[in-house]
Amino acid sequence: MSPEKFTLHDDELMISDLRRRLKETRWAPDFGNADWSYGVEKSYLASLVEYWVDGFDWETQIRAMNQFDHFRVTIDGIPIHYMFRPGSGSSTIPILLTHGWPWTFWDFRDVIEPLADPAAHGADPADAFDVIVPSLPGFGFSVPLRTGVSYWQVADLWHKLMTEVLGFRKFAAHGGDWGAIVTSQLSHKYAADLYGIHVSMPVWPGLFANPRPYDLLGPLLPTLSAEEAVNATAAERRLVSHITTHLVDPQTLSYALHDSPVGLLAWLLERWRAWSDCNGDVEKRFSRDAMLTNATIYWASESFVTSARFYAEAARQPWQPSHSRTPTFGAPAGISLFRGDGTALFPERNLSNYNVLFRADHTSGGHFAAAEEPAAVVEDIRATFRTLR
Repeated sequence: MSPEKFTLHDDELMISDLRRRLKETRWAPDFGNADWSYGVEKSYLASLVEYWVDGFDWETQIRAMNQFDHFRVTIDGIPIHYMFRPGSGSSTIPILLTHGWPWTFWDFRDVIEPLADPAAHGADPADAFDVIVPSLPGFGFSVPLRTGVSYWQVADLWHKLMTEVLGFRKFAAHGGDWGAIVTSQLSHKYAADLYGIHVSMPVWPGLFANPRPYDLLGPLLPTLSAEEAVNATAAERRLVSHITTHLVDPQTLSYALHDSPVGLLAWLLERWRAWSDCNGDVEKRFSRDAMLTNATIYWASESFVTSARFYAEAARQPWQPSHSRTPTFGAPAGISLFRGDGTALFPERNLSNYNVLFRADHTSGGHFAAAEEPAAVVEDIRATFRTLR
């Protein structure tokens, strides 16, 4: 498990082929869909594709990513890519930042430097972290993946990455979306090796482990208050096509999105718009360059198929508890609730699963917290670990 330095390269042949495919798109007709009620609206998608062809500069994005040190290592036969930004000062502690879907490691770009060098950003230098940002297996540059990996297995991989590959005795962990689930599993199984955790989406144990994992509400509906039922049903509506397809038929969808960059972008775009706190205007939260950088990472790494499989593996390899202690996630925890999260299912109820040390409620920001409200995430992480160092 010896890591090797990894540098991202601007592949001219890949970009040339991408632009050719974009230009030769056979566009589906779209009508009566100005409100996006049938899915992604064509005119906006077409304008984004036009910019992808003629305005987007992948080389510039590569240079920005290469300002950080990248590494690749194989752990238990699984290829893992990660970025490492050593912190400034002599009192740093390591923190592992885990992304979700359709995120990439680069969604943390605006929190890395403030966490690593708080003094340079007007904050207390005693809050500095060594920042490690891996790509989930089968996502981004943690490819090619040739076997199914569930989120609870990722927690085992991350523990080996931090303690065996990088040699840290203890570490902190943060995550959102799948990253929150992986981070919570770390807190369940490896609490003694953690300073603590911080998540931007509290979850419940054994997510997707029930016999009908695509039925997100199921038997819980009768137990919900009227307000909870309304909010949960709205969230389920935003999730149902995504969750069901990724859980049940990810390979079928992958043939289309592996071949069509427009199809891939549309699938990603739907989630960025529906799950963020953007009120229908996705560019309020994500610049065109940010969206297209993530889309290009998926395209260049050919990782959509294995990223989508991540959901199916969660159901096919269900979670088993490592112990029966309560709370389930035992490490000291900071919880940030972002009220604009379009996927939020019972966040208040889920708090009981954690050993809550710190909590913050934010009226601004959604599911992609580190990308939407990076300053809030940074401050909440600092506050969580200030007494745990």
